[in-house]
Amino acid sequence: MDRRRFLKNVIGGGIVAGSTVAFGNYSQLLAATVPAAPAYDLVAVRGGEPGGMFDRAMASLGGMQTFVPKGSRVVVKPNIGWDVTPERGGNTNPALVQRIIEHCLQAGAREVSVFDHTCDPWAQCYRSSGIERAVKDAGGRIVSGNNEGYYQQITVPEGRRLTEVKVHELLLEADVLINVPVLKHHSSTMLTVGMKNLMGVVWDRGYWHRNDLHQCIADFISCRRPTLTVVDAYNVMQQNGPRGVSTGDIVQMQALIVSTDPVAADAAAAKLFGLEPEAVRHIQLAAEMNLGRMDLGALSINRIRL
Repeated sequence: MDRRRFLKNVIGGGIVAGSTVAFGNYSQLLAATVPAAPAYDLVAVRGGEPGGMFDRAMASLGGMQTFVPKGSRVVVKPNIGWDVTPERGGNTNPALVQRIIEHCLQAGAREVSVFDHTCDPWAQCYRSSGIERAVKDAGGRIVSGNNEGYYQQITVPEGRRLTEVKVHELLLEADVLINVPVLKHHSSTMLTVGMKNLMGVVWDRGYWHRNDLHQCIADFISCRRPTLTVVDAYNVMQQNGPRGVSTGDIVQMQALIVSTDPVAADAAAAKLFGLEPEAVRHIQLAAEMNLGRMDLGALSINRIRL
């Protein structure tokens, strides 16, 4: 069976839409490829441009081939939630997304797909963010996430509040998930980084908001742990998140965090933002559930300044 038969072009040969995937046990398909242990638990880079910082981070982790086996299907999940331009910091930096896709394809990935379940109208978000153009330029596949028909129900065995969830079907067949959040303020959770960014792969976000948002965020990581979390902290929105009001909300930090541990990545991002990790409740909860580590002092960290 051709597992890609559900994909079809819907506009301009670029945006792809999904339909039902003919698989039975969706939970089994959420088991991610487990890479070899990298040299560091976390890499933090400061002082460069997004692509160059990612190059240095990956070199210190053994290269993208450490995480992306040849022939694998990769999903790259940036934040594309808002109809704002890159300098506003509401979405992931498109230059970073482009470089990640290039690394994946150079490592031998069969295909690299990119999508988000956006908050503003999806086609405008994809264009205004610059991410649609970046994905196409890199040779990736930009995919729609705006229709409930693309989402399939799965169970969350370790979930405390979130026990079932509809996830985008691309996630069900992905060998590798690379989560690429932008670090920014959030009015509901204080901070949005990697774990919260994965709300963009599910259909009913409203349920999370109504049923202990922080616990649902932590619960979902027990269902699908990203192969890598790459935190874009180039332009950081320090107020009025998650959409922001103007460039006055932004501080240019020129930083990047990369880790195989989603909790550690969020904890390091919280520190960069000026918060203690335990102040962000879903980070604390995920650590308590043994889904990752937030004690940065116990981690092997490579700090690089360009």
